[in-house]
Amino acid sequence: MTKSELIAELASANPHLLSRDVELIVSTIFDEITAALARGTRVELRGFGAFTVKRRDARTGRNPRTGEAVPVNEKAVPFFKAGKELRERVDRGGKSIHAPSRAERVLA
Repeated sequence: MTKSELIAELASANPHLLSRDVELIVSTIFDEITAALARGTRVELRGFGAFTVKRRDARTGRNPRTGEAVPVNEKAVPFFKAGKELRERVDRGGKSIHAPSRAERVLA
């Protein structure tokens, strides 16, 4: 699913919200997660998972075309670890493992 598909799906599931408002909400959430990771802060979304930053040490790599040794600098990479509820829902094929909340019942 792309960001635009996510926005379209959320907008259709919430007809009381304007599409541009849904786009602003989604963009704001992604921007805040990105900013927190850039600061080195862990972002945890209960039931979904946690985003962290891992450091990769500098190393010597190989150019796959020539086989020549090339230095690879140290870098920070984003890392995501799925939460228990997300893993269980994916394993069950998307079926919810909990009773729907009041908000979920109202929107259904």
